[in-house]
Amino acid sequence: MNVEQQFEGIEELWSPRVIGRVNDQYIKVAKLHGQFTWHKHDDEDELFLVVKGRLKIQFEDGDVELGPGDFHVVPKGVMHNPVADQECWVMLIETVTTKHTGDVKSVLTKTIEQQLAS
Repeated sequence: MNVEQQFEGIEELWSPRVIGRVNDQYIKVAKLHGQFTWHKHDDEDELFLVVKGRLKIQFEDGDVELGPGDFHVVPKGVMHNPVADQECWVMLIETVTTKHTGDVKSVLTKTIEQQLAS
């Protein structure tokens, strides 16, 4: 599987698509642009890997800036907000129990069924 090809056909921003599974972890891809929503995942870590573009992950105590090839693990229970000033392509690795917007409901929230159907 070619990772970059998995972004073809993704039109909706902030809408992850599941492209694989390793044990109890989903591998997802998403296109991001703009600001997401402040949230946390109480029981799961979340890995962001930038494939194309730049991503800033805001935290209450400062920001992490990522470029192509960079990744960052957001620890469980930590409030964060992804922001992409221009379109950014990311791969996410998340436990299958991870809710899209964690502890927050938003107009951007996608169920796992929606992520699997993409």
